[in-house]
Amino acid sequence: MAQEPGTSEQARTSGDAVERTAADTASAPCPASAPASPPTPAPAQSPVSAPASPPAPAPEELSDLRVLKALAQPRRQQVLQHLTVHGPATSATLARALGLNTGATSYHLRELARYGFVEETRDSGPGGSAPGPGHGRERWWRAVPGDRRFPPPSRQSPETRLVIDELNRQSYAADLDLFEQARRDSGAGPDEWADAFPFSRGTIRLNLAELHEFFEEYIALLNRYKRPDRDTPADARTVLTRFLAFPAPRDNSKETDTP
Repeated sequence: MAQEPGTSEQARTSGDAVERTAADTASAPCPASAPASPPTPAPAQSPVSAPASPPAPAPEELSDLRVLKALAQPRRQQVLQHLTVHGPATSATLARALGLNTGATSYHLRELARYGFVEETRDSGPGGSAPGPGHGRERWWRAVPGDRRFPPPSRQSPETRLVIDELNRQSYAADLDLFEQARRDSGAGPDEWADAFPFSRGTIRLNLAELHEFFEEYIALLNRYKRPDRDTPADARTVLTRFLAFPAPRDNSKETDTP
């Protein structure tokens, strides 16, 4: 994406919980309620401005069931995640990393490329270069950026809903694994990145139009920090961001209690 490759919904019970709705004229945000947990102190640092970024891509809705089914294949999710987290790779690199054979990774790369999720690249990642398409024996692949979104539940067929639910289940499991790995790595020894490890939980009161606006502002913030590899500082690292917002369960006791 100008967002990282993947999918999102304005809100979902599973990219990244309330039905996506067209934004009305935004009303003033409601006051924030007390956070659900004690505030997390922000790491001390000098203020920095966001880097100049290219224009944000237009949102793309993934509504074709064939595309969703192709994306939901677990091995392809692993391939796509590896390219997103670690950068460009060859089929052989992916095979070693994922415990597959090169025939399998080559097949999954071709299928992902068929639907526009990956493409061949001349760049093997920060600080390196690789032969371009059709040159040399190695073919390097990268995840294609894009702002990809699922259709809202109100426009999902029963079969589409099943596939999207499976995609979300896979994404949640992968995200938890990545978060736990990062947490373990940060506790393995002195690491200045561990001191800047942001984590936040909060509660706000919004109507549907405000939630839509909140989500789009989050996407816009991500896009502000997107930049080409050539403009990325040498000490930069890939930082994984996840957004999840859902309405609190209704308090049914208020419907039965009498004064």
